[in-house]
Amino acid sequence: MLLTDKVCLITGAASLRGIGRATAKLFASHGAKVVILDLDAGQAEEAARSLGEGHVGLACNVTDKAACQAAADEVVSRFGRIDVLINNAGITQPLKFMDIEPGNYDAVLDVNLRGTLYMSQAVVPQMRKQQSGSIVCMSSVSAQRGGGIFGGPHYSAAKGGVLGLGKAMARELGPDTVRVNSITPGLIQTDITGGKLTDELKVEIAKGIPLGRLGVADDVANACLFLASDLSSYITGAVIDVNGGMLIH
Repeated sequence: MLLTDKVCLITGAASLRGIGRATAKLFASHGAKVVILDLDAGQAEEAARSLGEGHVGLACNVTDKAACQAAADEVVSRFGRIDVLINNAGITQPLKFMDIEPGNYDAVLDVNLRGTLYMSQAVVPQMRKQQSGSIVCMSSVSAQRGGGIFGGPHYSAAKGGVLGLGKAMARELGPDTVRVNSITPGLIQTDITGGKLTDELKVEIAKGIPLGRLGVADDVANACLFLASDLSSYITGAVIDVNGGMLIH
């Protein structure tokens, strides 16, 4: 029970087959009070109910600074503290460089990067007050290798921005005992691939992965648990690769 009574916020966690939901289930099993934040209040509440008693689902658009602050305020009013934030909300688009239009850029950068900024800004005052907290930022292997399998260059740029933001936050928030780390998943089998991950493609991709398989949401959830818990109490500004060796530096 690594998270007993810790209040843990997870953005974008309503999707049934997503990394956020897997992380929520794992955190709940380790004693956390989980707050699921997603665009749709009904879906967020349903996801929270599926975890058992004592968990909360709230509507929150992470690209809206006021909405992020309202969600954080609601959590503090209910639980009195915020211990963990998992910045999981994200979107991707499979576009080539020259096909990226202003609307595409805005959508992908806003959810992945601006959302990480706004939600982190919303929880940091409470974490500073407590002099404790852990923030986990979800980046991607595409930020490190210059493109992924399904995300376009603007997705790589957004996830690269997440890495830089996370490291800068870690440096600034360290004196307040607020830790900030990032995770770079490889190809994880979730709904974000939009059904494009065929069995043939899975086999082909797995050939280039030393561990010989694609990732699943639980693989990333386990890394989130490590970074959220006191097991990583002397780790901040780090980037944890969860890609089966797809990218070995």
